[in-house]
Amino acid sequence: MAKRLSYRDRLCAILTPAERRLLARLDTPKKIQDYLDAIPINFELDGDTHMSPRRMLKERKAHCTEGALFAAACLMLHGERAYLMDLRALAADQDHVIALFRAGQCWGAISKTNHPVLRWRDPIYRSPRELAMSYAHEYYLRSGRMSLIAYSRPFSLARYAPARWVTADDDLDWLVLALDNSRHLPLAPRRALASRRRASPLERRTTEFTDWPDPRQRPNAPSKR
Repeated sequence: MAKRLSYRDRLCAILTPAERRLLARLDTPKKIQDYLDAIPINFELDGDTHMSPRRMLKERKAHCTEGALFAAACLMLHGERAYLMDLRALAADQDHVIALFRAGQCWGAISKTNHPVLRWRDPIYRSPRELAMSYAHEYYLRSGRMSLIAYSRPFSLARYAPARWVTADDDLDWLVLALDNSRHLPLAPRRALASRRRASPLERRTTEFTDWPDPRQRPNAPSKR
């Protein structure tokens, strides 16, 4: 009977030599985060995208979901378990997707964003909920209204063949929909969420800083976190 290949082996088999070398170098969550920080944000100037890690590398740009998928691919190449988490916001705001990883019994997160908030989380959180809660005070609208309301349970990509999402040419709309439709848990009781204090003017000014200038040069233009 033929030996069943591990997920890592199946992933290695579909990568090009250049892709394997790059992902092999990114052998810690910190290195993956540094790599994502160094590539430009995907402003989706030609319309919404949900690029696979292969397409992300070719285009050399990423928004949060694309960055999280790339991070997950890197982790899984090194035999680590990797998960996505969808941070769900009010309808007036945008969701944010991060890649979760574990160090011992603790959870951390890799996050691609153009803003100084909603970024990397060290693996110091005892549960996915505890990690999700760490984003609560940084997640707000321009008005200062706090907008994070729910988070998904850790969403494993191991259920999908690597070729479906790591090297796909088409946008991964189906995967993003599956993540969005996965079980989400409320951040707190509805009354507690409704009574949250608004972010102060000083806090709101921090969101005006970005790594990459928006070529549309419209201060209020929406962007993927």
